[in-house]
Amino acid sequence: MPNRMNYPFAPEARSHWIRLRTLVVLRWIAISGQLITITVAQYAFALNLQFGLCYLAVGASVISNLFAVYIFPENKRLSEGEVVSMLLFDISQLSFLLFLTGGLNNPFALLILAPVTISASALQLRSTVLLGGVAFLLITGVAIFNFPLTNRLGVVMDMPPDFLLGFWVAIVIGLVFIAGYARRISIEINAMSDAILATQMALEREQKLTDLGGVVAAAAHELGTPLATIKLVSSEMYDELEDPDQRADAGLIRDQADRCRDILRSMGRAGKDDKHMQYAPLETVIHEAAEPHTERGKRVRFSIAPTLDGESLQPQIKRQPEIIHGLRNLMQNAVDFADSTVWVDAMWTSASIRIRISDDGQGYPAHVIGRLGDPFLRSRKSDSEVAKRPEYEGMGLGLFIAKTLLERTGAELTFYNGSDPFLNSEERPDRSGAIVEVHWRRERIATREDEKIGALGLNQPLAP
Repeated sequence: MPNRMNYPFAPEARSHWIRLRTLVVLRWIAISGQLITITVAQYAFALNLQFGLCYLAVGASVISNLFAVYIFPENKRLSEGEVVSMLLFDISQLSFLLFLTGGLNNPFALLILAPVTISASALQLRSTVLLGGVAFLLITGVAIFNFPLTNRLGVVMDMPPDFLLGFWVAIVIGLVFIAGYARRISIEINAMSDAILATQMALEREQKLTDLGGVVAAAAHELGTPLATIKLVSSEMYDELEDPDQRADAGLIRDQADRCRDILRSMGRAGKDDKHMQYAPLETVIHEAAEPHTERGKRVRFSIAPTLDGESLQPQIKRQPEIIHGLRNLMQNAVDFADSTVWVDAMWTSASIRIRISDDGQGYPAHVIGRLGDPFLRSRKSDSEVAKRPEYEGMGLGLFIAKTLLERTGAELTFYNGSDPFLNSEERPDRSGAIVEVHWRRERIATREDEKIGALGLNQPLAP
């Protein structure tokens, strides 16, 4: 079992992305604000505070920051535990200042939300719960036990008990709501970022395979003529030579030339010259996308035909890596969940091209069908589903990649089920499982009627 920490998109790995410098800068801002607030309270409002202890608390933050700046490099990345320790220190330091300055009578008590919000945005859930719990306990403590705010005349400056209770409730609700909101937004942003990165990696891989296929096919084409010459000359030598040893050598050369021809032919099947690969018949592109999944124990049936009111000539479409990889992911999903059969239907008219992929499986779960195409969907699986595909995590990333890549080409995707999931097996039609339709406006991916794919010109020389 691989370690999740080695997975680049794991939350555990992301929590190690925080730089020490980021927290140090934030703490310097907090220190500056605290010093300004204490100075204004002392000279502008003539409040009677525990100034010695207040400056001691601020000094502790200054010493902590100086220690971090001079001991560690600026680009140091903090571990989860180190970040939690720093945020715990900030919560404790702020709570101590609130204890010295009137508790919840001090309006700056609201700043207790900041460290918990930072944790919710960057750390794991257990760390956020820990910091939120500590903040709750400390803010409750300073609400009960604190040095009262007094002015130089000894007048206590405090709010009515009802207002204090309301302020405490507001802070507690803020701890839960703001932290939860920040965490939710952070999860969605990170999930989308990770999914887009995975999509880009998949597209780059498909593009590299396409480019490699073109190079292989070009090499096979260029080497075809000299190999044919070698075979011809060796065959003539084989017929003319009388010495048995020389005759055997000529036969060996002829056989090896045939072998080289077969190897290059098999290698060249994966790709063609770049100009050949610009366009291909719709059926060819569909079969290329489905090829890795046609021998996986499920029947894959193809139907390539125009609609009743469509033109009979099959369209030539762009052979883009986005189209091939996107369709391949959709077909993989269908083959994975089909009971026995997958149907791939391609239809076209003079204005549109439509591909429908369906299967005879159980279909999309009703509670996620409206969210299909979003990355990292997670649903609770039954024991039978786990037994059927123990390696499948159900993250929805494959459908997201397919949807993103196909939408780049102008496609519109529709997901639905072929039958009511509550029907029994006798009442369900053959195509009872999941169905996805991919629809393009014809001009987005097909050649125009007046556009002819003519001669390709001279072969391009291979780069050294």
